[in-house]
Order: sequence, then structure tokens, then C-alpha cells
Amino acid sequence: MQISGTGSRARDVVFAPRLQALLTGHRGEESFRLDPGTVGVAGAALTDRILAARPATEDERPTFKPLHGRSIPRAEAATVMQAIGRDVRTALKKPVPEDADLRGEWPHVGHVYLRDLILGEDPYRLRILMDRALELTPRLTWSVIAAGAALPGRLRPGAPVSAVAGLTAEAKGYQDRRYAMGLYRRAAAPVCFTVSTLVANALWLGSPFDDATSNRNILYEAMRLLPPSWNILRRASPEYPALDPRIGAGDDILLLPLLSHRDPALWEEPDVFRPERWDTLDPDGQPGYLPFGHESERCWGRHMVMPLAEMLLGMVRDSGLTVDPAQTASDVPLAGLMGVTGVRVTRR
Repeated sequence: MQISGTGSRARDVVFAPRLQALLTGHRGEESFRLDPGTVGVAGAALTDRILAARPATEDERPTFKPLHGRSIPRAEAATVMQAIGRDVRTALKKPVPEDADLRGEWPHVGHVYLRDLILGEDPYRLRILMDRALELTPRLTWSVIAAGAALPGRLRPGAPVSAVAGLTAEAKGYQDRRYAMGLYRRAAAPVCFTVSTLVANALWLGSPFDDATSNRNILYEAMRLLPPSWNILRRASPEYPALDPRIGAGDDILLLPLLSHRDPALWEEPDVFRPERWDTLDPDGQPGYLPFGHESERCWGRHMVMPLAEMLLGMVRDSGLTVDPAQTASDVPLAGLMGVTGVRVTRR
């Protein structure tokens, strides 16, 4: 699929076949059957009613679903998010290094920069959990966690590390260390993954940008065309059949911002990268726009993602970097966050 825009130079976004099939076959539909037990929903009004009908269960929460079969209480989840939030605020206060070189293949380059900026003082057994390869291989992720938890020694309370790493200091036995390392991965990795993916998407879709266009508008528009969290799952629940007769009592629901973000009934020129549209639109009130979830339960990380992404995108723009003009296509895989891959960023 080709995205149009003043700076995009007609670059192609090559969606994985299943994603392309959704865009080709179901854009503009309110709901449709994906398989015998799942209904896809893309209509803005129906999406709003479904997400408002009940809170997400612990199995539906994207970050804090049970860990190794152990439930994560909301109070503990809040403590973890407050810790990574402190780490992000500390990182944002650091001066931008004059020698930062952000050339190379994105989103990898951005991810490594953010990992070192936010978590650079953490021990290797924790920092290795930030490797992007682990995003797509859960079995390998838990093998690395298990190996790290089995190593002798542990983090001392008060060690000069990130706040989120400090939460692992009280873990004494193997099971507690494994659980604490899993929480570290769950909290810290998505911040770096999401921000680096979002900035890579923005660069691919629109760089070089008009100097008058704000980083925030660029990012809002990048999240519209390539929402990193492109679907929201809700398990079958008695509230849903009452909302729409097409939903059966045993049907799971897959809500699809991928489609509502491009619905021609909601967006003028839905396939065009137009950051200026956000001069007059409210991202928190725009129907069908769900980059950080529904108003009833916003993503806890939104206040970390946007400032970091604005900072990182600003660094790229200030350095005079853009996508290699020789690169004209980039793949968007099905697994993981929705984002372009292998974007070559170079000096203008």
C-alpha cells in the first residue's frame, strides 16, 4: 500500500498478507466475522460501546496480564509504572548529547539509544531483556529470564540503577527473581519498543518534514496510519450480544484500530499522511482514534511514550537526517507492534 504525503516520496508500506487482507476486505465495515468464534469490529460507535461495557480482565490487559500464572495486582502494576515513569522523566532531563549518531537501521537504532538513555546503568542480566529479538520470540524471552534469575548474586538495595530495576532488589529466591525480572521486561521494554517503532513509522511516512510541522502532529498522524497497537482483544462476555445482534454469546471480539484509523467515513483522505489535520482535531475525542486505548481505560504508558517520541524525533530532525532516498519499500510484519522494518536513516 502506498502512503501519500508531501515528504514521503511515494514510499510503499508492504503489509503482511493478513493485515493487507483486513485493509482490502473490511475497511469501512462496522463489524464482520473473522472466524467461527471471533467477530472483528471496526465501527467507531460500536467500538466505543464495547470498550465502555466493562473493564478489561487481567487476561486482556496488554502489559500486566498474569506472569507465569501469577496475577499482578493493580497496586503492584501501578508501583511498577510509577517507577518506569520516574526513569523516563529523569532521562528527559538529560542534555541531548552533541555526538549522538542516529544514522543506521531503524527502529533498531532508536531502540538502542533509548535503552541506554533510560536503563544504561542497569546490570547486564536486566539490560539483555531489552533486546528487540525477544519481542517476537516469547519462549526465548522466558528462557533468558530463567537463566538470569538462576545466576548467583542479586541487586543490592540502593544500587545506582534505574527505579524500575530497583524494584528487583528485594527478590531473594529464584521464583521471586524470575517474577521480578519478568515485571522489569513487561514495564521497560514496551516503552523503548513503542517509541522507536513510532518514530521509525513517522520517518518512513513523512520525512523530510516541513520545518513548521510540529513533532506532536507528525506522531499523531503516524499513529493513525500505523498504530503500533493495531488490535484490542475482548473475550466473550455476556455484555456484548446485547450491544449488537451479530455478536454471539461465545464470540470473542477483535477491535481493529487498524481499520477505524483509515475509515473513509471518519477521515478526509484517509490514506494520505497529513500531520496538519491535527491542528484542528482532538486526539482524545476523535471517533475511532485509539492509539492509547479507550477513554475508559487509557494506556498507562501514554505519558511516557509521547514525550520520549517527540524528543527522539526532534533529535533526528535537528540532525538533518532522513530516510535513504534509494529505499522505496518497507515491510510491516504481522507479529509484534505494527511498524515498518529496516528503515535506513541517513544524512540528507
